[in-house]
Amino acid sequence: MNLFDERFSSPILRALLAVTVVFIMLATTGWTAMRNYTPVSDPRTVAMSAWLQGSVGGRRLPDPAAGSKAIARFLAALTPGQREGLANRYPLVVGNLNGAPVSLRYEANRRSLAAARDAETQRSHSSLLTPAGRQQAYQLVRTYDSLLGGQRQILTFDPTGSGRVAEVLGDLDTADRVGIVVPGVDTDILHFERTGQPYRAPLGMARALYASERAAEPSARTAVIAWADYTSPSGLGLDASTGELAEQGASRLENLVGALPGHSQVSLFCHSYGSVLCGVAAPRLSPGRISDIAVFGSPGMRVQRAADLRTRARIWAARDSTDWISDVPHLEIAGLGHGADPVSKAFGARVVTSTGADGHAGYFAAGTASLANFTKIGLGRYASVRLVRPAA
Repeated sequence: MNLFDERFSSPILRALLAVTVVFIMLATTGWTAMRNYTPVSDPRTVAMSAWLQGSVGGRRLPDPAAGSKAIARFLAALTPGQREGLANRYPLVVGNLNGAPVSLRYEANRRSLAAARDAETQRSHSSLLTPAGRQQAYQLVRTYDSLLGGQRQILTFDPTGSGRVAEVLGDLDTADRVGIVVPGVDTDILHFERTGQPYRAPLGMARALYASERAAEPSARTAVIAWADYTSPSGLGLDASTGELAEQGASRLENLVGALPGHSQVSLFCHSYGSVLCGVAAPRLSPGRISDIAVFGSPGMRVQRAADLRTRARIWAARDSTDWISDVPHLEIAGLGHGADPVSKAFGARVVTSTGADGHAGYFAAGTASLANFTKIGLGRYASVRLVRPAA
């Protein structure tokens, strides 16, 4: 064996070489979908500055960073008219204010969406924009129109940058069980929903799960949140190979869960890079609130074993045989990669069947074993979940 062979006979060096090759390929084969929408100003920052200088009934408005319990106490001491006035004056703050009643947030976000739609309508006709810029503005107008349609319950909305949004299906105030769909890369407002194969987008995943739960048990009090309220990686570039954005998103998920009304049990359904976020968030989330964490199409959860997540929640994992994520090395070296494969025997998750999922984003398609299993998990019907392998 020569010196070169000796150097690269080390398992760690071979793994590092594999990771390097994979991410060079991802960066050079055109897989990265760049987001090029940049707003003229940051409306959320402007709104927050106004809020922090404002008052109601002679009382200064609280810092949103004070936490959901402090916000809830402050708002509970106001009259309905005063709360309504805050939603009208500061919709971009109130609509994203953990601790505010969800009905007030829905109302505030409708106002914010209408204002954003009007602004993008003007931009879509502006001669100062390139044709591509006007087209993107027009796409945002259509997206905002859709989000304003019917009686949709928008829990969070922020048009800054590529945009963030979350939508509730069902009644959060009365739900006994809440599912939160945490999507992966390219999660932004323009990719929140799609018409063709809707189950491949965050809203379609949530709608499929909620409809399946209602069909399986009509009397169950459930709600599902399509949660696209974090900054995700754009495509499969360097950001997707590290945990930095997952760390930031985990804090947002922690705040969401901590602000949910009532005492419902919460199940997380985490797709692709979303499972990295859920892995980071797991030890921070209230142990009495999170009952289940289900990951699918996962590149890893930034741990080597399910026990390392330090949570009492049940850990479930699924990966269809047609999912390309199986070709990505499941390891972590010098901050690159996301750790062990959640469907491996050594990881220790409950591995569920996913027959029919068809690729990386098909786990919520009608008739798939994965949707059926996620439905049972969401309803807490654990004995009927079909397993490939029980937890180790």
